[in-house]
Amino acid sequence: APPPLGLGAIFFRPAGMNTRPSLGEEKVIVEAADFFTDAFWAGKVGGGVKELIDFQRKSIRKQQVQEFRRRYGTKMSKNDGDRRSELLITTNGEGELMGCAGLEVDRIPATSLTDSKTMTYAPLMSNLAVGNKFRRRGIAEELVKKAEELARKEWGCDECYLYVEKRNKPAIKLYGKLGYRKVWEDASARTLIPNESGGLQNAGTTIVCMKKKMGGLFSF
Repeated sequence: APPPLGLGAIFFRPAGMNTRPSLGEEKVIVEAADFFTDAFWAGKVGGGVKELIDFQRKSIRKQQVQEFRRRYGTKMSKNDGDRRSELLITTNGEGELMGCAGLEVDRIPATSLTDSKTMTYAPLMSNLAVGNKFRRRGIAEELVKKAEELARKEWGCDECYLYVEKRNKPAIKLYGKLGYRKVWEDASARTLIPNESGGLQNAGTTIVCMKKKMGGLFSF
């Protein structure tokens, strides 16, 4: 069984673990979207089936590939040298994809997802997922660390935000441990949940916005 999250994860890190940016490469984007479909959506916290049937997987994968292309692909920015958006992937020594996380400068509302009056431009971390058999090995912490380094050292930002479902208590606990603090909650959010009947249910959820002050050259 995997060791408990914490110091033990350091000693059980997969051999040859490497985290790198995708740089918008189409092959990497598609592979990561395929990986994310199973790593995140199968056994989704808060409900859902442990294994996706073909219809669910094909439907979710199609949407996921489109989303990853839009957010992290080379066509998302006119200036590829300063894209302000990146998908990080973590592989082991055999080149097997173990985890991914996205980072992009986005508009962060001050009080809720629907608040369009007061916005802050800052790095937003999202789409963090770790393959089931690689969990509790320090991979999530590694991805968060690398995302923060990118935001701070390369983009010169001093803050990083993320959204997480309130019912995903393990994730909230991890982010809190890594220095993130709650900014607001929004109980009007919606999410997809793969259900036992083979469909995709649009269900309500509460989103928690969290922020970490990192220190950097400047902020948006």
